[in-house]
Order: sequence, then structure tokens, then C-alpha cells
Amino acid sequence: MANVTSFYLSRVIGNRVYSEDRKVLGRLLDLIVDAKNIRPKVIAAKIKSGKGIQIVDFSFFAIYKEKGQYVIETRSLKPIEVQKEDTIMLVKHILDKQIVDINGRKVVRVNDIRLAVLSTGVYVIAVDIGLEGLLRRLGLAKPVKKILKPLGKSIPSKLILWDDVEPLASPRLDLKLSTTYSKLSTLHPSDLADIIEELDKKTQAYVFSALDEEKAADVLEELDVEAQRNVLENLPVEKVADVLEKMPADEVADILDEIKEERAEELLNEMEKEASEEVKELMEYPENTVGSIMTTDFISFKTHFTVEQTIQELRRLKPEPDEIYYLYVVDNEERLCGVVSLRDLVISEPQTPLYEIMSRDVVYVKDMDNVNSLVEIISKYSLLAVPVVDDQKKLIGVVIINDIVYELLKVRKKLA
Repeated sequence: MANVTSFYLSRVIGNRVYSEDRKVLGRLLDLIVDAKNIRPKVIAAKIKSGKGIQIVDFSFFAIYKEKGQYVIETRSLKPIEVQKEDTIMLVKHILDKQIVDINGRKVVRVNDIRLAVLSTGVYVIAVDIGLEGLLRRLGLAKPVKKILKPLGKSIPSKLILWDDVEPLASPRLDLKLSTTYSKLSTLHPSDLADIIEELDKKTQAYVFSALDEEKAADVLEELDVEAQRNVLENLPVEKVADVLEKMPADEVADILDEIKEERAEELLNEMEKEASEEVKELMEYPENTVGSIMTTDFISFKTHFTVEQTIQELRRLKPEPDEIYYLYVVDNEERLCGVVSLRDLVISEPQTPLYEIMSRDVVYVKDMDNVNSLVEIISKYSLLAVPVVDDQKKLIGVVIINDIVYELLKVRKKLA
């Protein structure tokens, strides 16, 4: 018998398990690995014996190669308890399942799994997503290689290191991204949204439910309408409501417009009252009006604020980049009075009041104006955002250029 340094999962699953004196003890059904480690170590084996299905300690096992076949031997079938939240079953959760290729930012299917035998144990090192892995499991890899060799051809091999993949299946559905999908957390929300869109509906909801609320909110904004609808209609109301509360009210309004009215009402009732009422107000605006696409997440300052006070407030609020394209100035009645650029704010003396450096010639739109009016204003004045006022000229929102472009694309899609 020859010792092996590595092997494929498909070559040992289903094989007999022998005692040291070569008595058949059962058959290997699965290998269980410790998922907490960067390099998952095999800690248990699932076997079928005369006593039924057993989970046994893998530290007593050894794998050899004899006459081209893999032999599994064990000194003991010692039962072992494994923590489901910390382990992965290679056959049940990985083989033939979808995983994420982190570097390629795409979903792939696992055809086989490569394991390495070291002095400290057996470890998962890579997954095979190529044709060779599939042929190997069918027992056709060697015959096909022999046929192709005289032709100077070979079967394309595609191995991805375990470090570069993220499984999409787990024994528990309540694991958070920090433990279950730590590698996915490194992806941009747009890339993660693309990956989720490739999954089946059940897995879409499963992966999304494991994201923390902040990440989930960013990803939900990037998902296409169909994936948004699936996630919102199939996850618990409490989970979805918590995510929606992390999003800008205008984005929430747009998303809720795409799902069933009863479900939307259910989610609004679950959200915090203030956030819910803000979204409801936006949803009441007729389609194609400025109010229907404006965001109510904006920053304004009173005319008497000094430059120093304004900068201190900005540091405290830590606004998103698109919230500080321009700094709007309002009076005590919240009426729009002027606008200050970041440049003017930075170069002015700290004690200078805003009313001395603001521009009073502010371009604005009203909430009931047609969306088309925004296109002309944006292009004419080269603006990145436009303030929105009501009939009393009170500042009630802002429309940023991204939302205008998105609205135009929606209109174009409808006309196509």
C-alpha cells in the first residue's frame, strides 16, 4: 500500500471502510470539516454501518492507495458530536452545489473537491469546477485522456483554491455574514448583487438573509427588480423592515412600488414610524413628478451658522458623498435661501456666517414639477443635484443626478 499526499473526494465517497485487520465496517457517505479555519480540516466522517448512520472521529482514519484504488482504514469508529454551526459536510453542502468564485466574482458549480493529507490531518485545499471533475466522477476521466493524448489534446482542468471561494450552503440559516460569508463581505455591493441575481430564488433569499443590515441595504439597492421582489416577499417581515430602515426613503419607496400592495403595507407597518411615514409621503407622489424621485436625506444649515459650526456639524453627521454635493442654507421657516459650495466653506474664515458666503441665486424645482424639467436644468447649469421645494419654498428634498439618469433609463426601457 502506498501513502497518498492528496486525493479527490469523488475517489473515496462510497468506498468501504475497513478495520486494521481488513474487516468491512461500513461505507463512507460524507466528510465533515471544521469551517472555522481558513483551511478546513476534516474532523469527522459520516458512515453507514450495521448500526445505521454514524458520525465518527476522523482522527483514527487513514487513506492509502492499493492497486490504483483508494483504501480507507480506521482504528476505531468512535462516535463524535460536531457543532453544526462550525462545520460543513462536503457532499451535502459543497459537492454539486453553487459556490462563489471570489476572484472571478461569479457563481460556479462544484464538480469535485481536492483534499491534502498532511502530518497534522486532512485538509480541503481546492474545488474542481472543470469538465475533468465531472468526468472523474463518472469514471470517464482516464479513458477520455487516453483518447485525447494521441491528438495532442487534454481535458481542461479548473481548480479554484479554497481561499478564493465562498460556499452558499450551510447547515444553519441564521448565520451572519461575519461567520458564514466573510469572503463575500469584501465584494462591492454591486458585484455581490450580480452574484445573488445568478442564484435560484431560494438561495437568493438564503444568502441575503445572512448579510448584516448595512450590507444588505447596499446590496438591495443594486439588485434588479425581480431579485428585489423575491427577497422582499420571501424573507421575514422583521428582517426586511430592519434593512429598509437603513436605506434612503426614496430608494425604499421605489422598491415597495414594485411588490404586492399588501406586502408593502405589511413592511411599512413594521418599520419605525418616522421612517415609515417618510416613505409613505414619497409613495403618494404621482409618477413622473419630481417628488416621486427626490430623496429626503439631505443636509441644510441655518443662515446664521458660522463656517466653523458648519464644518463641525458635517464632521458629526459624516454624510454620504452624494449628500454634500452642495450645502443648502435655509431660514428659520426652512425656506431655501441659498447654497454654499465646499470650496467656499473651506477657504472662508471660521467665524464667517453662511449668509455672507452663500449664493442667493439658487436653481430649484418644485415637488409637483414634471421629471422632464430636471433634465434641462441639470444639463443647462451642469449640476450634480437640484434642491426641491414646496409651494411655500420650503426645502423638502433633493434630486441627485444618479436618480435622474435612472429615471430616464426606466422611461427608455418602457418605450423600447
